[in-house]
Amino acid sequence: MRWLLAGILAIDPVPWARAQMAFTLAAHIILVPLGVSWALIMLIANYRGVRHGDADALVLAQRWSKYLAVTFAVGAVTGTVLSFEFGLLWPRFMGQWGEAFGIPFLFEGLFFFAEAIFVSIYIFGWRRMKPWPHFFSGVPIVICGIGGSAAVIASNAWMNDPSGFTLDQAGQIIEVDPWGVIFNDAMPLMAAHMVVAAYVVGGFMIASVYAVGMARGRRDRYHRLGFLIPFTVAAIAVPIQIGVGDRLAGWVQENQPVKFAAIALVPETASDVPETLFGRLQDDGTVSGGIAIPGMTSYMTNPSTGTATVIQGLDTVPAGDRPTTSQVNIVHWSWDVMVGIGMLLLLLSLWYGATWLFRRDMPQSRLFLLVASASGVLAVIAMEAGWVVSEVGRQPWIVYNLQRVDDAATANTGVWITFIGIVVLYAALAATTIYVLRTMSIRFKREDHHNQPVPYGPSDGGQSDP
Repeated sequence: MRWLLAGILAIDPVPWARAQMAFTLAAHIILVPLGVSWALIMLIANYRGVRHGDADALVLAQRWSKYLAVTFAVGAVTGTVLSFEFGLLWPRFMGQWGEAFGIPFLFEGLFFFAEAIFVSIYIFGWRRMKPWPHFFSGVPIVICGIGGSAAVIASNAWMNDPSGFTLDQAGQIIEVDPWGVIFNDAMPLMAAHMVVAAYVVGGFMIASVYAVGMARGRRDRYHRLGFLIPFTVAAIAVPIQIGVGDRLAGWVQENQPVKFAAIALVPETASDVPETLFGRLQDDGTVSGGIAIPGMTSYMTNPSTGTATVIQGLDTVPAGDRPTTSQVNIVHWSWDVMVGIGMLLLLLSLWYGATWLFRRDMPQSRLFLLVASASGVLAVIAMEAGWVVSEVGRQPWIVYNLQRVDDAATANTGVWITFIGIVVLYAALAATTIYVLRTMSIRFKREDHHNQPVPYGPSDGGQSDP
């Protein structure tokens, strides 16, 4: 028993705290795009149903609102777990910086409760409210989803660019400027990147379900419309996301050069830096493997100076102030995965857009539908990879240049127990969520939506073309 107790007390809690936080964030972030984007997609269908007398669109809007309610409820659970983890896993971080870090979460809470109220009103309003008042009751859901996401990202952005506070000689916060905390320099681009990503990921996730149905032969108007609305939203958002991402990469290069060096795999400060695809940093500081495109990183960083652009390397800071070799490789590969999938989704969107432009119809080939069927999963992978770049690239800092992760974590050696418990809990929650959504889907399939009484409006099946 003594050796067991000694072994438990010898466990380093920091890796377990990081693993638990990473796991819960990775799980929760999948639900965020659905909460943000599904409301707009639902309202587009609702608008079409009311404005054009489209019964199929109204049935889609009503069913999407029910799916939204489920994912919103599950997201509330996973989000609550995260809020408790800040205090349980990172008590020294919250003790030092909670007065500033917590401010954006106040606004996130206000947006969340307002969103919950209007989700309830919107769902309850089917068959109980007139069409246009019911439609407009859904607009605050869209606004609150965007506002809540921006508020949460403001806190994360603050960790990358801490500002809006004054410290005393002992390093304790004595004054906080709430607006300086929220609107730190990193916030606008990071918030825009995440909000647009929500429409990319959510749109492709929803559309991919209908793409699977269409690939299996269900080419009726209901499935076609169910695909067209979310896929169009995602296809429009993709090039915007790439533009915002490029601007954000420029901000990182300017303000977090060590993270940028990890992204671009630049061990030493140099000009004419190549773009290395899927290479690896070795412990001796050399780069091996991959495909190197000469001068491309320097050129893309500043086209005005081209390959003469100097990129700051990892060697410009002490080893203890930068990501480890393995962390650098994780960041670099995650970046390549994110950008690679982003380019694939852009090509898919251009295929869709060009076909619609010249033929006034979506692509009909099985290849397109198969790729579209995978677009939801691919978009989620790209989003997860982007968060890995953001968080692992900031290592070893939890608050950039002010507090290290090791100095912020709990000293409780029993964190591994809570990690196992969280994994089991989330596995059960995921299985339950999938079961509920699957049960709803099966029930909807058994219903003949053409003969279903629509929430309001015509019941002739909506013959107008999208």
